[in-house]
Amino acid sequence: MSAIPQAFLQIQDVVKDFGGGAVAVNHVSLEIAKGEIFALLGSSGCGKTTLLRMLAGFETPTSGRILLNGQDLAKMPPYECPINMMFQSYALFPHLTVWENIAFGLRREGMAKDKMVERVETMLKLVQLGKYAQRKPHQLSGGQQQRVALARSLAKRPQLLLLDEPLGALDKKLREETQIELVNIIEEVGVTCVMVTHDQEEAMTMASRIAVMSEGRVLQVGAPSEIYETPATRFVADFIGNVNLMDGRLTEDHPDRVVIDCEDCSHLVGHGITGTEGMAVSVAVRPEKIRLARDEPAGPHNRVQGTVQDLSYFGSFTVYHLKLQSGRTLKISQSNVDRHRDNELTWGDAAWASWTPSAQVVLTQ
Repeated sequence: MSAIPQAFLQIQDVVKDFGGGAVAVNHVSLEIAKGEIFALLGSSGCGKTTLLRMLAGFETPTSGRILLNGQDLAKMPPYECPINMMFQSYALFPHLTVWENIAFGLRREGMAKDKMVERVETMLKLVQLGKYAQRKPHQLSGGQQQRVALARSLAKRPQLLLLDEPLGALDKKLREETQIELVNIIEEVGVTCVMVTHDQEEAMTMASRIAVMSEGRVLQVGAPSEIYETPATRFVADFIGNVNLMDGRLTEDHPDRVVIDCEDCSHLVGHGITGTEGMAVSVAVRPEKIRLARDEPAGPHNRVQGTVQDLSYFGSFTVYHLKLQSGRTLKISQSNVDRHRDNELTWGDAAWASWTPSAQVVLTQ
C-alpha cells in the first residue's frame, strides 16, 4: 500500500484475536492524512467497529501498533489521548441542557469558566444551535441531537475524531440532509476523522477515502470514485452500489484489449489485463453504463438480448430487469431525461442491452 504523505494516523499490521478462532481484525495496515475524513466500510461483523474501538483505546491490539502523530497510542494513558468518539446513540445526558452537555467534558478537565463559556458558545455557533442552548435533548429533533453530540465531541479540540455509525439513528431523508452538513463542520474545524459505517452512500458522500473491509481484512482503499469505478475484487464490486457480474473465460489477450466469453454474451474490453488465454475471470458492468433499446445493436460484442421481466420507476431513473436466455437477469438503470417517451419499454417486451468497451471492469479475484 502506497504511503500517504505525512501520515497522521498509522495503523501498522494490527491484529485483534479474541481467541477461539475469532480474529476480528486480521493484519490491517492503513495510513491516514491529517485533516482527512476516512471511512471504514463493511457489513456487520467485518471488524470495522473493533478497529475503531482499538483507535479509541477501548480495546488493545493483540499485535501491531497504532501511531497518532508519531506517538504509540498503546503507551499513552486514555485520559491523555487526544481522541474523542461520537457514538451512534449520541449518549447525551437527558437531565442536562444542550449547553451543559457540550460543556460536560470541559468542566471535567477543569477548564477555566471564562474559557469554557467561550468554547461552548463557539461550538453552538458552529453547529447552529445557539437558540436551543437551554433545551433538553428530548426537546430536540434527531438531527439536532446529532449536532449536539458532534459539538460535545469537538469541544475538547481532539486531534482525532471517531464516528461510530454517526447518522444511523436518523431517517433516510434527514440522514441525506445531514451528511453534507456534518462534513462541512468537520472540515471547518480541521480535525482528522475516522468513521465507521455499513451504509455505502454515507461513506461515499462523506469520506475522502474509504477502506472496504470483510472478515477482518481490508480489501481495497481508495477515493469513492476509485472504489466504485475500479473495484479490486468481486466482493468490493458487489458491495458498493449495484453491479452485474458475469463469469467467463479470456479468449483473446492483447495489450490494448481483451475478449471474454461469458454464457450469455461476448465482452470486448478496451484495455489489457494481466492474464493468460483460457483463464477464468469475472466481468463487472454497472447498470447505469448499459443502454437498453428495442433495436439490435451492431457488432458481435458487448450486447445481449432478453425480455423485460420487471421494472421499477424511481423518478429520476428507471431500473429494468432483463431476463436473458440463460435465465440470468441483467439489471439496467436508465435516466428519465424526458417527461414523456414514445414507445417506452414495458413488462414482457423484447429488448437489447449494449455497452461500450470502456464500461466493464475485469476481475480476477
